[in-house]
Amino acid sequence: MVGFLMLGSLFLGLIAWILPVISIVRYKKCNIINGLICLISLTACAVSLCFQIIYNYHLVKSEEWSSLLDTSGGSVMASVILLIVTIILNIAVLFTYGDSKKVL
Repeated sequence: MVGFLMLGSLFLGLIAWILPVISIVRYKKCNIINGLICLISLTACAVSLCFQIIYNYHLVKSEEWSSLLDTSGGSVMASVILLIVTIILNIAVLFTYGDSKKVL
């Protein structure tokens, strides 16, 4: 069951990156739901980071200190990169559609 937290975190992180990229690529299509796409992207990023926190909590509760020490550095770095890239992509969507009233 705990392994699904890591897979879910990876899957939601990919969704958080793919949705804004699709929105930018489809700029010519005049899609009205780009504000919703940004919201879904940021929500997927937040849930992905929540899964990481729950996984670390599981490691602490089961007292797997060596696993926690081995994975905490990479987990923190991946979480920071996920958050920064997601924010940058969503800002790019807002700037792309900012002048044309296509964002909700």
